[in-house]
Amino acid sequence: MLSLIWFTFLYQPLFNILIWLYSNVAGNNLGWAVVWLTVLLRVLLLPFTIISEFTALRHSQANDEAKKAMAAYPHDRIAQQAAVRKIMRKYHISPWAKVVSLGVQLLVFILLYQVFIGGINGQRVFKTLYQWIDFPGKINTIFYGFEIGRVHDYFWAGATAFYLLISIVIENKGRKGWDKSGMYFLLFFPLFTFVALWYLPMVKSIFILTTMIFSDIVSIVVIAVRWMFKPKEKTAH
Repeated sequence: MLSLIWFTFLYQPLFNILIWLYSNVAGNNLGWAVVWLTVLLRVLLLPFTIISEFTALRHSQANDEAKKAMAAYPHDRIAQQAAVRKIMRKYHISPWAKVVSLGVQLLVFILLYQVFIGGINGQRVFKTLYQWIDFPGKINTIFYGFEIGRVHDYFWAGATAFYLLISIVIENKGRKGWDKSGMYFLLFFPLFTFVALWYLPMVKSIFILTTMIFSDIVSIVVIAVRWMFKPKEKTAH
């Protein structure tokens, strides 16, 4: 029963969207079809992404306010906790939007893994396609000289890990020094990402790299919008 639900409502729809993109948008290149599928997914999740970005901003503001509130009661732990709870209620801090976005992306990650780990051949495609989706024949799985279903690919796993490393450094550019835990995160999280992607089909690197680039573009747009609508400080005369 669960396998039927998984196939009918999750795997088959995603597979058909991927093949439709392959035939109609990606120029018969499955690598680009995955890129377009990732972009389409992120566009659909854009409201949750925007909410998550502004939640992160409110969280930063709440942390700053909480530090000031705690400083006002240096020897009263109960008063500090009450002040922090009041601030959190004031800013309505809730991670649900980010949880939804990450959950859907994880689901698609698993579905793509199932698509490529089982192989994509004409017979398999033909059996899974809806009647109104044209059968594309032999699937082109070469992406700029790389076989996207191949495991143990150093280049794309390395490119994704390196991009992640640069993103972490840029995100923490205002940080004054790195403590031990921060250095461990900076070094080992990209390394773990590289090892994990090295074991998986190369297409997973394309999916994650596209996701990160899209997220960074959204973050830049949100920052620009906040800057444009930021109240101007009044100059003293």
